[in-house]
Amino acid sequence: MVETDPYSREREEMVEFQVRARGVRDPRVLAAMEKIPRHFFVPKGFERSAYEDRPLPIGEGQTISQPYIVALMTEQLELAPQDRVLEIGTGSGYQAALLAELAGRVISIERLSDLADKARENLARAGVTGVTVVVGDGTQGYPPEAPYDAIIITAASPSIPQPLIDQLAEGGRLIAPVGPRDCQDLIKLVKREGRVEEIPLGGVCFVPLIGQFGWRGEGSL
Repeated sequence: MVETDPYSREREEMVEFQVRARGVRDPRVLAAMEKIPRHFFVPKGFERSAYEDRPLPIGEGQTISQPYIVALMTEQLELAPQDRVLEIGTGSGYQAALLAELAGRVISIERLSDLADKARENLARAGVTGVTVVVGDGTQGYPPEAPYDAIIITAASPSIPQPLIDQLAEGGRLIAPVGPRDCQDLIKLVKREGRVEEIPLGGVCFVPLIGQFGWRGEGSL
């Protein structure tokens, strides 16, 4: 870790009482969350709140998701060390940092260039490698690196963008919140023989996914 960490106890308690206690069991996910300094990925003044189980603002109308939801979505991706992962919605970079601990390569797409710049800074500060942050419309995916073993969408879409399904590898997993702008259903898709199986994971509330295959107009990715 690049800097002295004053929040190691808070991070251990977050993992034990907010994540493990609520049913997340994958030891690699738990270890990654114990390692990555979440307070590096929130704005100044919010460091002490970084380990509370709630979303926090990160600027530009965006939020960093609560730890439990991050852990749940990450566990459901079932990542292997050699996997190639596509993240839609970089935000502050925290989710990408966790993915980089668990997979071989991470491409993360952020619509807002200022957030993308800040995410790169946060990732560098945390000593995270293996993440490429791209500015663009995440609903179109990122064909140059496709296919992906796993895709995670960290904003709410009215439906799963077809380009992302197309860029998912055989046997690949996709996690996304799908539904209206206010609250959504978290779903998991598994691609088998060119078709997708849908698995419901419960209700969630995310900021909207803006893009050609998401929500249109003013809003947030």
